[in-house]
Amino acid sequence: MSTTVDVEYLVVGAGATGMAFVDALVDHAPDVRVAMVDRRHGVGGHWLEVYPFVQLHQASQFYGVASTVLGGGRVQERGPEAGLHERAGQAKILAYYADVLADRLLASGRVELFTACDHVGGRTFVSRVSGERYDVPERCRVVDARYLAPDIPAEQPPPFGVEAGARVVPVNDLVHLEGAASQYVVVGSGKTATDAIVWLLGHGVDPDAVCWVRPREPWMLNRALVQPDPVVFLGMAATMLERAAEADSLDGLLLALEDEGIMMRVDRSVVPTMAKAPTLATWELDLLRSIEHVVRLGHVRSVAPTRLVLDDGETALAPDALVVNCAGDGLKRPPLVPIWGRDAITLQPVRAGFPCFGAAMTGYVEATRKAHDDDAKNAVCRPSPYGNSLRDWAAMNVVGMRNAASFAAEPDVREWAQGVALNPARVSPEHAARPELGAVQERMGAHSARGLDKLAALMV
Repeated sequence: MSTTVDVEYLVVGAGATGMAFVDALVDHAPDVRVAMVDRRHGVGGHWLEVYPFVQLHQASQFYGVASTVLGGGRVQERGPEAGLHERAGQAKILAYYADVLADRLLASGRVELFTACDHVGGRTFVSRVSGERYDVPERCRVVDARYLAPDIPAEQPPPFGVEAGARVVPVNDLVHLEGAASQYVVVGSGKTATDAIVWLLGHGVDPDAVCWVRPREPWMLNRALVQPDPVVFLGMAATMLERAAEADSLDGLLLALEDEGIMMRVDRSVVPTMAKAPTLATWELDLLRSIEHVVRLGHVRSVAPTRLVLDDGETALAPDALVVNCAGDGLKRPPLVPIWGRDAITLQPVRAGFPCFGAAMTGYVEATRKAHDDDAKNAVCRPSPYGNSLRDWAAMNVVGMRNAASFAAEPDVREWAQGVALNPARVSPEHAARPELGAVQERMGAHSARGLDKLAALMV
């Protein structure tokens, strides 16, 4: 026996993208009913499990749902990032999603949430607590909001062997230490690893007590330029297109963008091969550069009490070394698929680096286009990959910028996007009359076609 849930949409995953999709859908399709299903105990997805000192690496208002601005657009008034927009942490993000759920989605009377449930395929999900089985009607569209769900170190075993006596913890456990180690070994090249190092140094750990295992060298974006100010953000995009039009290689382009203050790398003597491109502040970069013990021997294969075994060799550890696992795959890269497919709507980014905007855009397009005209919907929203290699980074930007042209060609989509704070390219009314904006827009117009064509050619 099973219970039938009478809805038009079954959204699998109540994290950032699932919430953004549902918020936009119910806002623009007033008659639809939605069931949201998640294996966790509440909304917020991976934010329920991440390390507690995590913060967004972009401005808060670029994250969340279209109807409600996360953080209210506040600017930081003190600290090393004074003048930049607020970046919410775990507690504020979870409170925000709980409020959106209660005050907007559940209050609408058209959204139901089923937590602690597993989607077992098709139109069926099962409670992990009671075992009760639920089905939705055949007419119901399934929305896959888990396709790009990140792996969290706290929920995954380390991607390497751990011998008896070795001390290995997920990054989450740093806040629960009961005693200091003489050496902290941070494993990973991405944002989680940089956050862990900044946290350790911020708590008084000597830089010489930190060993950083970096399998690859990363490129990162200057956070000061990824801000809700169209002169700043579009100015960065215009410079990127100008330099792309002149570039002979992706390495050369990224080095040129470093000279422009857009891209950053920790070690200027090594050319990075990794371009997931999280944002980083210059004060964080200074802290990261204080770590002199860097191991570049590939990925860790196993950890023993006094040594690491890596792809290309071994390195010694202190007898009481604490290995901090930051090696979760936070940005998944499965094959891109059409967002509107035969079996499901599969949520994926449509702009480089802004998954919530992509999910909200998908919800808006689904709500405002004919129910069965999936080809037209896919023409508006083409999926964009996340960055990883330099080629992936280029593809992410080419698809994202070309999608922006598709949005502009649809009058209602253009109007919706200009009213949504999630949109990094939005020109709000208070910025529209600024003379500097006209100059930036002229640069965009002059260089976008040639720059995008050249960036696409460099991908080959």
